[in-house]
Amino acid sequence: MATGSDRLAGAGLVVLSSIIFAYYTVWVILLPFIDNDHVIHSFFLPREYAVLLPLAVALVLLLFIGIFVTFIMWKSRSPKKKSE
Repeated sequence: MATGSDRLAGAGLVVLSSIIFAYYTVWVILLPFIDNDHVIHSFFLPREYAVLLPLAVALVLLLFIGIFVTFIMWKSRSPKKKSE
């Protein structure tokens, strides 16, 4: 059973993910259809970052997954037996 702090952490992650999803959706899908001189453009980074930021996050995530798998494989290796 989840404790109160687990539920709070889960709810916080859901809220954070929803905010990031809404921001990115407006940035990538809606912003190109709004005039460039509109005030809403001041709340968003340039469009080039819409591709570069997720790519950088994906590369860092793959790096950490690779490090984790390497660490687990290294720790679980069995000692080699000496042949006589």
